[in-house]
Amino acid sequence: MIFSSPIFLFLFLPIVLTVNSLLPGTKARNLWLLLMSLVFYAWGQVDFVLLLLASTVMNYGLGLWLGRSEDVGNRKFIVALAVFINIGILAFFKYAAFTVAMLNSLLCLGGIAVLPVPHITLPIGISFFTFHALSYIIDVYRRKWRSATNPADLALYIFFFPQLIAGPVLRWSSIGPQLPERVISLGGFADGVRRFVGGLAKKVLIANILAIPADRIFSLPAAELSTADAWLGALCYTLQIYFDFSGYSDMAVGLGKMCGFTFMENFNFPYLSQSLRDFWRRWHISLSTWFRDYLYFPLGGNRISAVRTHVNLIVVFFLCGLWHGASWTFVVWGLYHGFFLVLERTRFEQIQANLPQTLRHLYTLFVVMMGWVIFRADNFTTAHYYFLALFGANNAPVPQPYVQYATVPVLLAIGLGALFSGPTWGRINEVCGKLARITPMPYRLALQALGRAAEFGLMITLFIISAAWLASGTYNPFIYFRF
Repeated sequence: MIFSSPIFLFLFLPIVLTVNSLLPGTKARNLWLLLMSLVFYAWGQVDFVLLLLASTVMNYGLGLWLGRSEDVGNRKFIVALAVFINIGILAFFKYAAFTVAMLNSLLCLGGIAVLPVPHITLPIGISFFTFHALSYIIDVYRRKWRSATNPADLALYIFFFPQLIAGPVLRWSSIGPQLPERVISLGGFADGVRRFVGGLAKKVLIANILAIPADRIFSLPAAELSTADAWLGALCYTLQIYFDFSGYSDMAVGLGKMCGFTFMENFNFPYLSQSLRDFWRRWHISLSTWFRDYLYFPLGGNRISAVRTHVNLIVVFFLCGLWHGASWTFVVWGLYHGFFLVLERTRFEQIQANLPQTLRHLYTLFVVMMGWVIFRADNFTTAHYYFLALFGANNAPVPQPYVQYATVPVLLAIGLGALFSGPTWGRINEVCGKLARITPMPYRLALQALGRAAEFGLMITLFIISAAWLASGTYNPFIYFRF
């Protein structure tokens, strides 16, 4: 079940919100949300519910043990054990086949018989599940919040349906205090609805439309890939992945607000960045700060020598790439970003700082777009020919006509994507607020009422158009579901 599906929008979500609003007390609401979160997960993959519940119970027991222990050595042992088990589960399901395939490559070089590659079904959202479990154990170890006294609280933190499949990556120290006591206000609920509808429109009206040419162009054989097609495909995917993932994050934040929870923001207009360092402060913030707080800082961060700092960055982004999937293209994408982050800590930083703002922006967009080509390509051969096409070195003998991909809906989606990659909506609200402040009474009240009515009408319109688009069957699963 995905957020941008009729069964979620018109059946699951109304039932969840209606019953949640009628139940007395936070404890009853927590149990209800946990039950429905398990239904949400089981809807798509019932086979792994018991496995993940068993993992949750295991982490609950380790958290209790950790919370009650005062011995430093014992506490470190518990954390090490929890990390080993949780990472072990993730590694088995996500990387076992990849590891065997790499081992077979080495065995072939030595003329040794290869091992059978296991076919292991990947539990949906296991990367996010694992990071939430690790955050729980590490936050309890660091005394940032106490261990869960009720296993249902920990299960809700991990299984809560808005963030279960594709984040944001939550912290126990942030969600733990909200579990026993939170308020569902009318204003917070309305804000959640606005965020959800805005995210749905991002997904359906921009990301899904751009996914069609991006998928078709990236699947073209090298002989048919022209330079114009390659740049269009790269541009479409650059906007698609942002509006797909930020749209999901907006919906998750909005759903959290409707249920009384506050989630951290996951995006801050990353395509306005002036450097790769700036980009990673704005892109997938919950993941980048997770790696920073739970891996980069424990490795020493930037408080050590420059060489060690550079090594730490490479290690972090190697693991960041590997986290996205068991593929060398993801690993190279992570190392690619790590390289530029290291580069921006050398003398290049001063050269970059002296560039005009426009050139810094173009440099960042170019580096990010080239990275997305590696990220999107199925293998290095595809990426190789795609880069050749981008820079006019492919010489495709039978290029596909550019106009068959650059349709009116696609061009309109690109325009909207470019417009709303920045704080356009915030600036509109800011201008309206200034107009209201300088408007004399009683016209000010009328203007404010008109503004609220216009916003309400816009939300209704966006929801109806998005729902109609979904009813036609033209939708894609979220990109980050597979991670």
